[in-house]
This record gives sequence, C-alpha cells and structure tokens, in this order.
Amino acid sequence: MTPFRRLDLFCRVVDNYGDIGICWRLAKQLVREHGLAVTLFVDDLASFQRICPPVDTAAERQAVDGVTVRHWRGQDGVYGKEEVADIVIEFFAVDLPPGYIDAMAQGEPRPVWFNLEGLTAEEWVEGCHRMPSMQPRSMMKYFFFPGFTDKTGGLLREAELEQQRLQFQPAPFLHQLGLSETEIAATKISLFCYPHAPVSAMFEVWQSNAQPITCLVPEGVAADAVRAFTGGEGGAGSVATHGALTVRVLPFVPQPDYDKLLWACDLNFVRGEDSFVRAQWAGKPFIWHIYPQDENLHHKKLRAFLQRYADELPGLAGFALRWNGAPVHGEPDNWAASWAALAAETGAATARAAAWQQQMLAHGDLATNLLAFAATLR
Repeated sequence: MTPFRRLDLFCRVVDNYGDIGICWRLAKQLVREHGLAVTLFVDDLASFQRICPPVDTAAERQAVDGVTVRHWRGQDGVYGKEEVADIVIEFFAVDLPPGYIDAMAQGEPRPVWFNLEGLTAEEWVEGCHRMPSMQPRSMMKYFFFPGFTDKTGGLLREAELEQQRLQFQPAPFLHQLGLSETEIAATKISLFCYPHAPVSAMFEVWQSNAQPITCLVPEGVAADAVRAFTGGEGGAGSVATHGALTVRVLPFVPQPDYDKLLWACDLNFVRGEDSFVRAQWAGKPFIWHIYPQDENLHHKKLRAFLQRYADELPGLAGFALRWNGAPVHGEPDNWAASWAALAAETGAATARAAAWQQQMLAHGDLATNLLAFAATLR
C-alpha cells in the first residue's frame, strides 16, 4: 500500500505521441494498480486525442479512464496549497508553473518532487538515478531514470500486460484491421518512424524479397513514401501491392490496439520512447528510430542501447545504425545488403527479443519502483 493519495504529472508534448504516450500509460497505471488520484497536466490535447479518442480537445478539465486531465495552457496561474498533490512529477525536465511551485513550498509535508527523465542505455544514468537536487525555498527534487538495469527505475509496464500478450490471438485482430488471408500469411512488418526515415528505399528492397511482406503503416506515417507506393492519398484503408510487398495504411489506433499490432507482427519498426518500450514488451524483433538531437547526440544513445541489446546481432545492429543515418565502417553499403543481413538473423533476433523481455521483467516496473522510492522519502 502506498502512503500517498494524490499525484500530479506535468507533460509537454514534444515528440508528437511519445511524451503523452508515456505519461498517459503511467497515469492510468498509477490509478488502476496503486489507487492514486492522478491529475495529468498536458499542453497538447490534439496529439493526446490521437492515442486516446475519448479526450475532449476543448475541455479545460475532464475525467478520462479515472484520470483527471487538465489542459496546461501556460506558466501563469495561482495555485492554492490544497491543489498540490503528495507526489509531483515533471516529465523530462519541463518547468513547473511558478505559482504551482509557490504552493508546493507552502505544503506540510511538502510533496515528493520528481523529474522523470527520458530513457537511455548510457551507463552514466546509474550514477544519477535517484539523485537529489536542491531547489529554491529548501525544496528537494529527485531525478528518476527509467532504464535497462537494476540500478535504474526499470521500464513502464502494466501488471497485466504479459498475460494479455500470452492470451492474444492475432488473426481476429488482423481481420478487424482489414487484412486478407494472404496478407496475414506473409511476413508482417509494422512501420512507425519519423518523416526522414529512408522508407522509399526499403519499399524498393522489399518488393524484390523472396517471400511476401505485408507492411502495416499508421495513417500519416511516412506519408510521402506511402502515397508514392499506393498511388493515392495514402489515407486509412489504402492498400497496394507491388512485387512481394503489400503496404496497408491503418487508422491511428488507441494505445491498447497498438500493443496488439506489435504482438501480431514479425518485425516492428518503432520510434521515440513509448513505442520503443512497447516493442520490447512484445518480445518480437524490432528496429528503433531514435528521436533526432543536435550534433547527432542520438547516435550515441542508439549505440549504447545496441551494445546492450544487439551485441551478438551484427545484422540488426548495422541495419539500425543505417536506419538512423549512423553508418559504421564495415557495414553493408546498400539497403539490399543491409536487409539481407538483418533477415539472416531472424531466428537469433527472435530468440534475443524473448530473452531480453524476460531480463527486463526481472527489474520490476517503473511505476512501482518510483512509488517505492517515494515512500523512503517520507
């Protein structure tokens, strides 16, 4: 049982769906599994609605799945100390409203204040995880890092997720998405990437694949490449086949259905942080398109993860580096060769995905680990 009753979570949407995706999963889990009253402050309700259709983009305050959602319009505003929760989380170093911080300082006891950081496999996070940072008015803020070792906070995961995955039957779900029996029988690839991904080049390679491929793309993702391939608008329901490749455009599905899509596919291309974590829980091979940063700092983060995950999968590691524009010496110099190297590791990559999932399960889940640490601060 947690000694806390209320938790406020502040989210600014930077990566379209990744930031709100993480915060929304966390908020729901804290309500359902830990009995907290959670308020989620979010600045972009339109992006939120794409992954959670019940969200009303015009509402200042609303209840969705047991979570109070408030439209965070800016840094102005006056808050009373009674409005401040027992735990306050700023996601990925957002700045809390000054009026809210003033109210936090008036509380007794003062709330437990976290900066929930972004996910990285770099070793330095182990030394920074749970570290305190003195704030004005003698308040303390603590850094909490998700991660891949027992020296971090672990990964976001609901308690029932693995049982749901094991009970999942892919055929009915894929039929609901409009797939034919032929599409279902093919190698199924889900594609979620940033606009600069070399999708057209991969489509060209997949058309000449020895076995049929069905590529499932959410509406609006890789829009130019999809339109060029389908010869149409590329909206949900669009489908075209050229050679061995069939591309089908899916509606942008709610979060639970996205998990099912990952479970149903043989290979998943994911992006950012939220879908990256869900791909790991799916237990299937995946390629990560990391959020781009200035001076290619994201390449360092990608390499750090690949060193942990794909040390014995050179085909997967090399493909992932090229997919992110970070080629390394000795890797194939064309997409056909890169794809062949990745495909040759299918069995080993599938086994690694399953083993990695079990390894991550052993670290517990982020929400539970965060609340356990918060309890030690009271």
